[in-house]
Amino acid sequence: MTDIDSTSSQDPDPDTLRTTQTVETINRRFYRVCSKQRQSFLSIICHATQRSSPETMAPPGITTEDLITLILQKLSSADQLQSNEGFPHVPFESLKAALDRLASRSMVTYEQVEREEALLEPEAETIVSHGSHEARVFEAVRKAMSGLSIQELEKEVGDKTVTKLGSGKAFKEKWIKKDGNSIVALVDSINDVTRDQLRTIQERRTHEPKIIADLKKRKLLKMQKIISFKIRKGPKFALELVKEETDLTAEMLASGSWKNATFKPYNFKALGAEQNAGALHPLNKVRQEFRQIFFEMGFTEMPTNQFVESGFWNFDALFVPQQHPARDLQDTFYISDPKTAGRPRAVDPEDKRDYDEYLENVKQVHQNGKFGSIGYRYPWAEEESLRLVLRTHTTSVSAAMLHKLALKSVNGRVPPARYFSIDRVFRNETVDATHLCEFHQVEGVIADYDLTLGGLMEFMDQFFGKMGVTNLMYKPAYNPYTEPSMEIFSYHEGLGKLIEIGNSGMFRPEMLEPMGLPKDLKVFGFGLSLERPTMIKYGISNIRELLGHGVDLMAIQRNPAVRLDKN
Repeated sequence: MTDIDSTSSQDPDPDTLRTTQTVETINRRFYRVCSKQRQSFLSIICHATQRSSPETMAPPGITTEDLITLILQKLSSADQLQSNEGFPHVPFESLKAALDRLASRSMVTYEQVEREEALLEPEAETIVSHGSHEARVFEAVRKAMSGLSIQELEKEVGDKTVTKLGSGKAFKEKWIKKDGNSIVALVDSINDVTRDQLRTIQERRTHEPKIIADLKKRKLLKMQKIISFKIRKGPKFALELVKEETDLTAEMLASGSWKNATFKPYNFKALGAEQNAGALHPLNKVRQEFRQIFFEMGFTEMPTNQFVESGFWNFDALFVPQQHPARDLQDTFYISDPKTAGRPRAVDPEDKRDYDEYLENVKQVHQNGKFGSIGYRYPWAEEESLRLVLRTHTTSVSAAMLHKLALKSVNGRVPPARYFSIDRVFRNETVDATHLCEFHQVEGVIADYDLTLGGLMEFMDQFFGKMGVTNLMYKPAYNPYTEPSMEIFSYHEGLGKLIEIGNSGMFRPEMLEPMGLPKDLKVFGFGLSLERPTMIKYGISNIRELLGHGVDLMAIQRNPAVRLDKN
Protein backbone atom coordinates (compact mmCIF):
# COMPACT_ATOMS: atom_id res chain seq x y z
CA MET A 1 0.00 0.00 0.00
CA THR A 2 1.37 3.40 -0.94
CA ASP A 3 2.71 5.47 1.93
CA ILE A 4 1.05 8.81 2.57
CA ASP A 5 4.28 10.77 2.49
CA SER A 6 5.25 9.31 -0.85
CA THR A 7 1.85 10.21 -2.21
CA SER A 8 2.27 13.81 -1.19
CA SER A 9 5.70 13.96 -2.89
CA GLN A 10 4.26 12.98 -6.29
CA ASP A 11 2.83 15.38 -8.81
CA PRO A 12 -0.87 14.53 -8.54
CA ASP A 13 -3.66 15.83 -10.70
CA PRO A 14 -6.05 18.40 -9.14
CA ASP A 15 -8.74 15.80 -8.31
CA THR A 16 -6.25 13.57 -6.52
CA LEU A 17 -4.79 16.57 -4.67
CA ARG A 18 -8.26 17.66 -3.55
CA THR A 19 -9.02 14.12 -2.37
CA THR A 20 -5.76 13.89 -0.47
CA GLN A 21 -6.33 17.27 1.18
CA THR A 22 -9.84 16.25 2.23
CA VAL A 23 -8.59 12.99 3.70
CA GLU A 24 -5.80 14.74 5.57
CA THR A 25 -8.32 17.17 7.04
CA ILE A 26 -10.39 14.25 8.30
CA ASN A 27 -7.25 12.57 9.66
CA ARG A 28 -6.33 15.63 11.72
CA ARG A 29 -9.86 15.76 13.09
CA PHE A 30 -9.72 12.20 14.31
CA TYR A 31 -6.14 12.24 15.57
CA ARG A 32 -7.33 13.56 18.90
CA VAL A 33 -10.02 10.89 19.44
CA CYS A 34 -7.86 7.92 20.42
CA SER A 35 -5.04 5.81 18.99
CA LYS A 36 -7.36 2.96 18.15
CA GLN A 37 -9.65 5.14 16.10
CA ARG A 38 -6.66 6.80 14.43
CA GLN A 39 -5.23 3.41 13.45
CA SER A 40 -8.58 2.38 11.98
CA PHE A 41 -8.76 5.64 10.08
CA LEU A 42 -5.35 5.13 8.40
CA SER A 43 -6.87 2.34 6.34
CA ILE A 44 -9.59 4.74 5.15
CA ILE A 45 -6.92 7.24 4.06
CA CYS A 46 -5.19 4.58 2.02
CA HIS A 47 -8.49 3.49 0.48
CA ALA A 48 -9.41 7.08 -0.44
CA THR A 49 -6.00 7.61 -2.03
CA GLN A 50 -5.61 4.35 -3.91
CA ARG A 51 -9.25 3.19 -4.43
CA SER A 52 -8.52 -0.11 -2.70
CA SER A 53 -11.08 -2.79 -1.64
CA PRO A 54 -14.32 -1.56 0.05
CA GLU A 55 -13.78 -3.40 3.32
CA THR A 56 -13.21 -0.24 5.31
CA MET A 57 -15.37 0.68 8.27
CA ALA A 58 -16.24 4.19 9.44
CA PRO A 59 -14.73 4.86 12.88
CA PRO A 60 -17.05 5.44 15.82
CA GLY A 61 -17.98 9.07 16.52
CA ILE A 62 -17.71 10.19 12.91
CA THR A 63 -19.43 13.48 12.08
CA THR A 64 -22.04 13.94 9.35
CA GLU A 65 -19.64 15.95 7.16
CA ASP A 66 -16.93 13.30 7.36
CA LEU A 67 -19.44 10.52 6.77
CA ILE A 68 -20.70 12.31 3.65
CA THR A 69 -17.13 12.45 2.30
CA LEU A 70 -16.63 8.72 2.94
CA ILE A 71 -19.94 7.83 1.24
CA LEU A 72 -18.99 9.83 -1.87
CA GLN A 73 -15.47 8.36 -1.98
CA LYS A 74 -16.73 4.78 -1.73
CA LEU A 75 -19.53 5.34 -4.21
CA SER A 76 -17.12 6.83 -6.76
CA SER A 77 -15.61 3.38 -7.38
CA ALA A 78 -18.84 1.36 -7.19
CA ASP A 79 -22.26 1.46 -8.81
CA GLN A 80 -24.01 0.55 -5.59
CA LEU A 81 -23.27 0.37 -1.87
CA GLN A 82 -24.86 -1.69 0.91
CA SER A 83 -24.70 0.29 4.13
CA ASN A 84 -24.46 -2.82 6.31
CA GLU A 85 -21.30 -3.82 4.41
CA GLY A 86 -19.71 -0.42 3.86
CA PHE A 87 -20.63 1.21 7.17
CA PRO A 88 -21.50 -1.56 9.63
CA HIS A 89 -20.59 0.42 12.74
CA VAL A 90 -22.16 3.77 11.85
CA PRO A 91 -25.36 4.46 13.88
CA PHE A 92 -28.58 4.39 11.89
CA GLU A 93 -29.47 8.00 12.73
CA SER A 94 -26.08 9.35 11.58
CA LEU A 95 -26.16 7.42 8.31
CA LYS A 96 -29.76 8.41 7.59
CA ALA A 97 -28.96 12.10 8.21
CA ALA A 98 -25.99 11.98 5.82
CA LEU A 99 -27.99 10.18 3.10
CA ASP A 100 -30.90 12.59 3.43
CA ARG A 101 -28.57 15.51 3.01
CA LEU A 102 -27.00 14.01 -0.12
CA ALA A 103 -30.37 12.92 -1.54
CA SER A 104 -31.81 16.43 -1.09
CA ARG A 105 -29.13 17.62 -3.51
CA SER A 106 -29.69 14.71 -5.96
CA MET A 107 -26.11 13.51 -5.35
CA VAL A 108 -27.24 10.04 -4.31
CA THR A 109 -30.41 7.98 -4.30
CA TYR A 110 -31.11 5.36 -1.68
CA GLU A 111 -33.77 2.92 -0.62
CA GLN A 112 -34.37 1.47 2.81
CA VAL A 113 -34.09 -2.30 3.17
CA GLU A 114 -35.58 -4.07 6.18
CA ARG A 115 -34.92 -7.62 7.23
CA GLU A 116 -35.11 -9.71 10.37
CA GLU A 117 -32.16 -11.47 11.96
CA ALA A 118 -32.36 -14.27 14.48
CA LEU A 119 -30.31 -13.81 17.65
CA LEU A 120 -29.53 -16.49 20.21
CA GLU A 121 -30.96 -16.21 23.70
CA PRO A 122 -28.57 -16.95 26.60
CA GLU A 123 -29.96 -20.49 26.90
CA ALA A 124 -29.26 -21.09 23.21
CA GLU A 125 -25.67 -19.88 23.61
CA THR A 126 -25.26 -22.44 26.40
CA ILE A 127 -26.56 -25.17 24.05
CA VAL A 128 -24.04 -24.14 21.39
CA SER A 129 -21.25 -24.41 23.95
CA HIS A 130 -22.30 -27.59 25.82
CA GLY A 131 -24.91 -29.29 23.66
CA SER A 132 -28.71 -29.46 23.76
CA HIS A 133 -30.57 -30.61 26.88
CA GLU A 134 -31.52 -33.91 25.27
CA ALA A 135 -27.96 -34.51 24.03
CA ARG A 136 -26.52 -33.89 27.50
CA VAL A 137 -29.03 -36.31 29.04
CA PHE A 138 -28.22 -38.98 26.41
CA GLU A 139 -24.48 -38.57 26.86
CA ALA A 140 -24.80 -38.97 30.65
CA VAL A 141 -26.90 -42.16 30.23
CA ARG A 142 -24.58 -43.58 27.52
CA LYS A 143 -21.49 -43.22 29.69
CA ALA A 144 -23.17 -45.19 32.48
CA MET A 145 -23.18 -48.66 30.95
CA SER A 146 -25.76 -50.05 33.38
CA GLY A 147 -28.04 -47.00 33.26
CA LEU A 148 -28.86 -44.26 35.76
CA SER A 149 -31.70 -43.55 38.15
CA ILE A 150 -33.47 -40.19 37.96
CA GLN A 151 -31.54 -38.90 40.97
CA GLU A 152 -28.22 -40.12 39.55
CA LEU A 153 -29.04 -38.56 36.17
CA GLU A 154 -29.77 -35.18 37.78
CA LYS A 155 -26.49 -35.36 39.66
CA GLU A 156 -24.57 -36.35 36.52
CA VAL A 157 -26.06 -33.59 34.35
CA GLY A 158 -25.78 -31.03 37.14
CA ASP A 159 -28.99 -29.16 36.37
CA LYS A 160 -32.46 -30.33 37.37
CA THR A 161 -34.23 -28.21 34.72
CA VAL A 162 -31.93 -29.47 31.94
CA THR A 163 -32.52 -33.04 33.10
CA LYS A 164 -36.30 -32.63 33.10
CA LEU A 165 -36.53 -30.97 29.67
CA GLY A 166 -33.83 -33.12 28.08
CA SER A 167 -35.31 -36.41 29.32
CA GLY A 168 -38.67 -35.66 27.75
CA LYS A 169 -37.10 -34.83 24.39
CA ALA A 170 -34.73 -37.84 24.53
CA PHE A 171 -37.62 -40.21 25.34
CA LYS A 172 -39.59 -38.72 22.43
CA GLU A 173 -36.66 -39.25 20.03
CA LYS A 174 -36.28 -42.86 21.37
CA TRP A 175 -32.66 -42.32 22.38
CA ILE A 176 -33.30 -43.62 25.91
CA LYS A 177 -35.85 -45.78 27.68
CA LYS A 178 -36.95 -46.72 31.19
CA ASP A 179 -35.69 -50.11 32.38
CA GLY A 180 -37.06 -50.72 35.86
CA ASN A 181 -35.81 -47.91 38.06
CA SER A 182 -33.04 -47.03 35.64
CA ILE A 183 -32.80 -45.10 32.39
CA VAL A 184 -30.68 -46.80 29.70
CA ALA A 185 -29.52 -45.80 26.22
CA LEU A 186 -31.17 -47.31 23.13
CA VAL A 187 -28.64 -46.11 20.54
CA ASP A 188 -24.86 -45.77 20.42
CA SER A 189 -24.71 -42.23 19.04
CA ILE A 190 -26.98 -39.32 18.12
CA ASN A 191 -26.96 -36.25 15.94
CA ASP A 192 -27.50 -33.14 18.06
CA VAL A 193 -29.79 -31.38 15.56
CA THR A 194 -30.72 -28.50 17.87
CA ARG A 195 -27.08 -27.60 18.47
CA ASP A 196 -26.31 -27.73 14.75
CA GLN A 197 -29.29 -25.52 13.95
CA LEU A 198 -28.29 -22.94 16.55
CA ARG A 199 -24.68 -22.93 15.29
CA THR A 200 -25.93 -22.22 11.77
CA ILE A 201 -28.10 -19.39 13.06
CA GLN A 202 -25.22 -18.00 15.10
CA GLU A 203 -23.12 -17.80 11.93
CA ARG A 204 -25.75 -16.76 9.35
CA ARG A 205 -28.37 -15.06 11.56
CA THR A 206 -31.11 -16.96 9.69
CA HIS A 207 -32.45 -20.44 8.87
CA GLU A 208 -35.48 -22.11 7.38
CA PRO A 209 -38.75 -20.47 8.54
CA LYS A 210 -40.06 -23.70 10.10
CA ILE A 211 -36.87 -24.16 12.15
CA ILE A 212 -36.90 -20.49 13.21
CA ALA A 213 -40.53 -20.80 14.33
CA ASP A 214 -39.81 -23.98 16.31
CA LEU A 215 -36.78 -22.51 18.10
CA LYS A 216 -38.70 -19.30 18.85
CA LYS A 217 -41.45 -21.41 20.39
CA ARG A 218 -38.81 -23.02 22.61
CA LYS A 219 -37.65 -19.49 23.54
CA LEU A 220 -34.17 -20.09 22.21
CA LEU A 221 -34.29 -17.26 19.68
CA LYS A 222 -35.35 -13.66 19.48
CA MET A 223 -35.89 -11.71 16.26
CA GLN A 224 -34.29 -8.36 15.62
CA LYS A 225 -35.22 -5.97 12.81
CA ILE A 226 -32.22 -4.78 10.82
CA ILE A 227 -32.52 -1.66 8.66
CA SER A 228 -29.95 -0.97 5.98
CA PHE A 229 -29.70 1.21 2.88
CA LYS A 230 -29.02 0.46 -0.77
CA ILE A 231 -27.11 3.53 -2.02
CA ARG A 232 -26.63 4.56 -5.69
CA LYS A 233 -25.21 7.57 -7.50
CA GLY A 234 -27.65 10.39 -8.14
CA PRO A 235 -27.95 12.60 -11.25
CA LYS A 236 -25.77 15.29 -9.62
CA PHE A 237 -23.17 12.97 -8.12
CA ALA A 238 -19.82 14.59 -7.29
CA LEU A 239 -16.92 13.95 -4.96
CA GLU A 240 -17.48 17.17 -3.07
CA LEU A 241 -20.48 18.62 -1.31
CA VAL A 242 -21.09 21.97 -2.98
CA LYS A 243 -22.06 24.74 -0.60
CA GLU A 244 -25.62 25.87 -1.19
CA GLU A 245 -26.66 29.39 -0.41
CA THR A 246 -29.90 29.83 1.50
CA ASP A 247 -30.36 33.60 1.04
CA LEU A 248 -29.89 36.09 -1.77
CA THR A 249 -28.03 38.95 -0.09
CA ALA A 250 -27.41 42.56 -1.12
CA GLU A 251 -23.67 41.84 -1.30
CA MET A 252 -24.26 38.99 -3.75
CA LEU A 253 -26.36 41.26 -5.95
CA ALA A 254 -23.76 44.04 -5.83
CA SER A 255 -20.80 41.79 -6.62
CA GLY A 256 -22.63 39.58 -9.12
CA SER A 257 -21.54 36.44 -7.27
CA TRP A 258 -25.13 35.24 -7.28
CA LYS A 259 -24.72 34.25 -10.94
CA ASN A 260 -22.32 31.44 -10.04
CA ALA A 261 -23.82 30.55 -6.67
CA THR A 262 -25.79 27.36 -6.01
CA PHE A 263 -28.99 28.04 -4.10
CA LYS A 264 -30.70 25.55 -1.86
CA PRO A 265 -34.14 24.70 -3.28
CA TYR A 266 -37.24 25.30 -1.21
CA ASN A 267 -38.72 22.19 0.35
CA PHE A 268 -42.43 22.85 0.21
CA LYS A 269 -43.17 19.41 1.67
CA ALA A 270 -41.26 20.07 4.90
CA LEU A 271 -43.36 20.21 8.05
CA GLY A 272 -43.28 23.39 10.05
CA ALA A 273 -41.90 23.57 13.56
CA GLU A 274 -44.23 21.95 16.09
CA GLN A 275 -46.15 24.59 17.99
CA ASN A 276 -46.84 24.13 21.69
CA ALA A 277 -50.25 25.67 21.28
CA GLY A 278 -53.53 24.91 22.95
CA ALA A 279 -56.14 22.77 21.24
CA LEU A 280 -59.91 22.57 21.32
CA HIS A 281 -61.40 19.38 22.72
CA PRO A 282 -63.56 17.43 20.23
CA LEU A 283 -66.59 18.13 22.42
CA ASN A 284 -65.96 21.86 22.14
CA LYS A 285 -65.71 21.59 18.36
CA VAL A 286 -68.98 19.68 18.04
CA ARG A 287 -70.58 22.00 20.61
CA GLN A 288 -69.69 25.00 18.47
CA GLU A 289 -71.29 23.32 15.44
CA PHE A 290 -74.52 22.82 17.43
CA ARG A 291 -74.47 26.42 18.62
CA GLN A 292 -74.11 27.64 15.04
CA ILE A 293 -77.12 25.55 13.97
CA PHE A 294 -79.24 26.93 16.84
CA PHE A 295 -78.27 30.52 16.05
CA GLU A 296 -79.10 30.00 12.37
CA MET A 297 -82.58 28.82 13.40
CA GLY A 298 -83.28 31.86 15.59
CA PHE A 299 -82.58 30.47 19.08
CA THR A 300 -81.29 32.36 22.12
CA GLU A 301 -78.75 30.68 24.41
CA MET A 302 -79.83 30.16 28.01
CA PRO A 303 -77.48 30.76 30.99
CA THR A 304 -76.48 27.34 32.34
CA ASN A 305 -73.77 28.17 34.89
CA GLN A 306 -75.71 26.78 37.87
CA PHE A 307 -74.79 23.12 38.31
CA VAL A 308 -76.49 22.79 41.72
CA GLU A 309 -80.30 23.11 41.69
CA SER A 310 -83.03 22.61 44.23
CA GLY A 311 -85.37 19.68 43.77
CA PHE A 312 -88.09 22.27 43.06
CA TRP A 313 -86.56 23.47 39.78
CA ASN A 314 -85.00 20.12 38.84
CA PHE A 315 -88.14 18.00 39.48
CA ASP A 316 -91.27 19.63 40.97
CA ALA A 317 -91.56 22.52 38.51
CA LEU A 318 -91.39 19.92 35.71
CA PHE A 319 -94.34 17.95 37.17
CA VAL A 320 -92.07 15.07 38.27
CA PRO A 321 -93.71 13.43 41.32
CA GLN A 322 -91.71 13.22 44.51
CA GLN A 323 -91.87 9.42 44.54
CA HIS A 324 -90.53 9.13 40.97
CA PRO A 325 -87.58 6.67 40.62
CA ALA A 326 -85.45 9.42 39.03
CA ARG A 327 -85.34 11.11 42.46
CA ASP A 328 -83.83 8.06 44.18
CA LEU A 329 -80.28 8.12 45.51
CA GLN A 330 -79.18 5.52 42.98
CA ASP A 331 -80.07 7.88 40.11
CA THR A 332 -79.35 11.37 41.49
CA PHE A 333 -76.44 13.03 43.32
CA TYR A 334 -77.74 14.88 46.41
CA ILE A 335 -75.68 17.57 48.13
CA SER A 336 -74.70 16.73 51.72
CA ASP A 337 -73.65 20.21 52.91
CA PRO A 338 -75.80 22.24 52.75
CA LYS A 339 -78.62 19.78 52.24
CA THR A 340 -81.40 22.19 51.36
CA ALA A 341 -81.99 25.49 49.59
CA GLY A 342 -84.28 28.34 50.52
CA ARG A 343 -87.73 28.76 48.97
CA PRO A 344 -87.77 30.05 45.37
CA ARG A 345 -87.38 33.82 45.42
CA ALA A 346 -86.31 36.75 43.28
CA VAL A 347 -82.57 37.45 43.19
CA ASP A 348 -82.86 40.48 40.90
CA PRO A 349 -84.57 43.68 42.13
CA GLU A 350 -86.25 43.98 38.72
CA ASP A 351 -87.78 40.50 39.06
CA LYS A 352 -91.42 41.18 40.01
CA ARG A 353 -92.72 37.61 39.79
CA ASP A 354 -94.72 36.16 42.68
CA TYR A 355 -92.69 33.08 43.65
CA ASP A 356 -94.91 32.20 46.62
CA GLU A 357 -97.90 31.93 44.30
CA TYR A 358 -95.86 29.84 41.85
CA LEU A 359 -94.76 27.48 44.66
CA GLU A 360 -98.38 27.10 45.80
CA ASN A 361 -99.54 26.41 42.23
CA VAL A 362 -96.92 23.66 41.84
CA LYS A 363 -97.96 22.14 45.17
CA GLN A 364 -101.64 22.12 44.24
CA VAL A 365 -101.12 20.68 40.76
CA HIS A 366 -99.16 17.80 42.32
CA GLN A 367 -101.29 17.18 45.41
CA ASN A 368 -104.90 17.95 44.50
CA GLY A 369 -104.86 18.84 40.82
CA LYS A 370 -105.41 22.28 39.27
CA PHE A 371 -105.79 24.00 35.89
CA GLY A 372 -108.02 21.17 34.66
CA SER A 373 -105.69 18.39 35.85
CA ILE A 374 -106.49 15.89 38.62
CA GLY A 375 -102.78 15.86 39.62
CA TYR A 376 -100.96 12.94 41.21
CA ARG A 377 -103.03 13.14 44.44
CA TYR A 378 -100.29 12.52 46.99
CA PRO A 379 -99.14 14.62 49.99
CA TRP A 380 -96.57 16.97 48.47
CA ALA A 381 -93.71 17.89 50.87
CA GLU A 382 -92.02 21.27 50.57
CA GLU A 383 -88.87 20.10 52.36
CA GLU A 384 -88.40 17.40 49.70
CA SER A 385 -88.62 20.01 46.96
CA LEU A 386 -85.89 22.10 48.62
CA ARG A 387 -83.24 19.35 48.72
CA LEU A 388 -80.14 20.34 46.74
CA VAL A 389 -79.04 18.14 43.83
CA LEU A 390 -76.51 18.19 41.03
CA ARG A 391 -78.83 18.94 38.14
CA THR A 392 -79.83 15.82 36.21
CA HIS A 393 -80.83 17.77 33.08
CA THR A 394 -80.77 21.30 31.73
CA THR A 395 -84.58 21.29 31.56
CA SER A 396 -84.44 22.89 35.01
CA VAL A 397 -82.94 25.94 33.26
CA SER A 398 -85.66 25.78 30.60
CA ALA A 399 -88.31 25.84 33.35
CA ALA A 400 -86.76 28.94 34.91
CA MET A 401 -86.61 30.66 31.50
CA LEU A 402 -90.26 29.84 30.73
CA HIS A 403 -91.27 31.15 34.16
CA LYS A 404 -89.39 34.36 33.32
CA LEU A 405 -91.11 34.49 29.90
CA ALA A 406 -94.51 34.67 31.66
CA LEU A 407 -93.47 38.08 33.07
CA LYS A 408 -93.48 39.47 29.52
CA SER A 409 -97.23 38.87 29.18
CA VAL A 410 -99.15 41.73 27.52
CA ASN A 411 -102.97 41.48 27.63
CA GLY A 412 -102.68 37.80 28.56
CA ARG A 413 -100.29 36.91 25.72
CA VAL A 414 -96.54 36.36 25.83
CA PRO A 415 -94.23 36.71 22.83
CA PRO A 416 -92.98 33.53 21.07
CA ALA A 417 -89.49 32.43 22.12
CA ARG A 418 -86.80 29.95 21.18
CA TYR A 419 -84.18 28.92 23.75
CA PHE A 420 -81.31 26.43 23.72
CA SER A 421 -78.56 25.27 26.05
CA ILE A 422 -75.53 22.95 25.86
CA ASP A 423 -73.95 22.13 29.18
CA ARG A 424 -73.06 19.47 31.73
CA VAL A 425 -75.53 17.39 33.70
CA PHE A 426 -74.92 14.72 36.35
CA ARG A 427 -76.49 11.32 36.98
CA ASN A 428 -75.56 8.45 39.25
CA GLU A 429 -74.87 6.06 36.35
CA THR A 430 -72.78 2.88 36.25
CA VAL A 431 -69.65 3.81 34.28
CA ASP A 432 -69.09 1.76 31.12
CA ALA A 433 -68.05 2.26 27.49
CA THR A 434 -71.08 4.46 26.74
CA HIS A 435 -72.02 5.99 30.13
CA LEU A 436 -70.35 8.38 32.55
CA CYS A 437 -71.61 10.08 35.70
CA GLU A 438 -71.53 13.40 33.89
CA PHE A 439 -72.26 14.26 30.29
CA HIS A 440 -73.36 17.18 28.15
CA GLN A 441 -76.99 17.73 27.23
CA VAL A 442 -78.09 19.62 24.13
CA GLU A 443 -81.58 21.04 24.72
CA GLY A 444 -83.94 23.21 22.73
CA VAL A 445 -87.28 24.83 23.65
CA ILE A 446 -89.77 26.53 21.31
CA ALA A 447 -92.72 28.46 22.78
CA ASP A 448 -95.42 29.60 20.35
CA TYR A 449 -99.11 29.42 19.57
CA ASP A 450 -100.91 26.78 17.49
CA LEU A 451 -98.01 24.33 17.67
CA THR A 452 -98.78 20.68 16.87
CA LEU A 453 -97.02 17.34 17.14
CA GLY A 454 -96.62 17.25 13.36
CA GLY A 455 -94.86 20.61 13.55
CA LEU A 456 -92.45 19.16 16.11
CA MET A 457 -91.63 16.24 13.80
CA GLU A 458 -91.10 18.62 10.87
CA PHE A 459 -88.80 20.79 12.97
CA MET A 460 -86.79 17.73 14.06
CA ASP A 461 -86.32 16.75 10.41
CA GLN A 462 -84.96 20.25 9.66
CA PHE A 463 -82.78 20.39 12.77
CA PHE A 464 -81.09 17.01 12.28
CA GLY A 465 -80.97 17.57 8.51
CA LYS A 466 -78.52 20.43 9.14
CA MET A 467 -76.20 17.80 10.65
CA GLY A 468 -76.56 15.48 7.68
CA VAL A 469 -78.85 13.12 9.62
CA THR A 470 -81.90 12.17 7.57
CA ASN A 471 -84.66 9.53 7.42
CA LEU A 472 -85.67 9.99 11.05
CA MET A 473 -88.10 7.63 12.75
CA TYR A 474 -90.19 8.40 15.84
CA LYS A 475 -91.34 6.14 18.64
CA PRO A 476 -93.91 7.01 21.36
CA ALA A 477 -92.31 7.40 24.79
CA TYR A 478 -93.08 8.61 28.32
CA ASN A 479 -91.70 11.67 30.09
CA PRO A 480 -93.31 13.13 33.25
CA TYR A 481 -93.26 16.69 31.86
CA THR A 482 -94.10 16.11 28.14
CA GLU A 483 -97.21 14.63 26.55
CA PRO A 484 -97.11 13.42 23.86
CA SER A 485 -93.46 12.32 23.97
CA MET A 486 -91.30 10.78 21.27
CA GLU A 487 -87.89 9.12 21.01
CA ILE A 488 -86.01 9.98 17.81
CA PHE A 489 -84.13 7.31 15.84
CA SER A 490 -81.92 7.31 12.76
CA TYR A 491 -80.29 4.51 10.79
CA HIS A 492 -76.53 4.33 11.39
CA GLU A 493 -74.82 2.89 8.30
CA GLY A 494 -71.61 2.07 10.18
CA LEU A 495 -73.40 0.06 12.88
CA GLY A 496 -76.02 -1.24 10.46
CA LYS A 497 -78.95 -0.53 12.77
CA LEU A 498 -81.30 2.13 14.10
CA ILE A 499 -79.88 4.12 17.01
CA GLU A 500 -81.61 6.56 19.35
CA ILE A 501 -80.34 10.09 18.76
CA GLY A 502 -82.71 12.21 20.86
CA ASN A 503 -85.89 12.69 22.87
CA SER A 504 -88.71 15.17 22.37
CA GLY A 505 -92.26 16.11 23.31
CA MET A 506 -94.72 18.90 24.10
CA PHE A 507 -94.60 20.31 27.64
CA ARG A 508 -97.63 19.43 29.74
CA PRO A 509 -100.13 22.11 30.88
CA GLU A 510 -99.41 21.03 34.50
CA MET A 511 -95.90 22.41 33.99
CA LEU A 512 -96.73 25.57 32.01
CA GLU A 513 -99.93 27.00 33.54
CA PRO A 514 -98.61 27.20 37.14
CA MET A 515 -95.99 29.61 35.74
CA GLY A 516 -98.71 31.97 34.51
CA LEU A 517 -98.36 31.14 30.83
CA PRO A 518 -101.58 31.29 28.75
CA LYS A 519 -103.50 28.09 27.98
CA ASP A 520 -103.12 28.40 24.22
CA LEU A 521 -99.31 28.70 24.37
CA LYS A 522 -97.65 25.43 23.38
CA VAL A 523 -94.02 24.53 24.02
CA PHE A 524 -91.82 22.04 22.14
CA GLY A 525 -88.95 20.49 24.05
CA PHE A 526 -86.18 18.26 22.67
CA GLY A 527 -82.79 17.09 23.76
CA LEU A 528 -79.84 14.84 22.99
CA SER A 529 -76.39 14.19 24.36
CA LEU A 530 -73.30 15.94 22.98
CA GLU A 531 -71.07 12.91 23.49
CA ARG A 532 -72.86 10.50 21.12
CA PRO A 533 -72.56 12.56 17.91
CA THR A 534 -68.97 13.45 18.88
CA MET A 535 -68.06 9.76 19.30
CA ILE A 536 -69.68 8.94 15.95
CA LYS A 537 -67.90 11.78 14.15
CA TYR A 538 -64.46 10.93 15.56
CA GLY A 539 -64.86 7.14 15.48
CA ILE A 540 -64.53 6.76 19.26
CA SER A 541 -66.05 3.55 20.67
CA ASN A 542 -65.35 4.12 24.39
CA ILE A 543 -66.57 7.33 26.04
CA ARG A 544 -63.68 7.12 28.53
CA GLU A 545 -61.34 7.91 25.62
CA LEU A 546 -63.25 11.18 25.20
CA LEU A 547 -63.56 12.34 28.82
CA GLY A 548 -61.65 11.54 31.99
CA HIS A 549 -58.14 10.58 33.06
CA GLY A 550 -57.75 8.02 30.25
CA VAL A 551 -57.85 10.64 27.48
CA ASP A 552 -54.86 10.74 25.09
CA LEU A 553 -53.76 14.39 25.18
CA MET A 554 -51.86 14.05 21.90
CA ALA A 555 -55.03 12.79 20.21
CA ILE A 556 -56.89 15.80 21.59
CA GLN A 557 -54.22 18.14 20.24
CA ARG A 558 -54.22 16.59 16.77
CA ASN A 559 -57.94 15.92 16.30
CA PRO A 560 -59.29 17.44 13.09
CA ALA A 561 -61.95 20.09 12.67
CA VAL A 562 -65.53 18.86 12.37
CA ARG A 563 -68.54 19.67 10.22
CA LEU A 564 -71.75 17.97 11.30
CA ASP A 565 -73.18 18.20 7.78
CA LYS A 566 -70.09 16.56 6.21
CA ASN A 567 -68.80 12.99 6.40
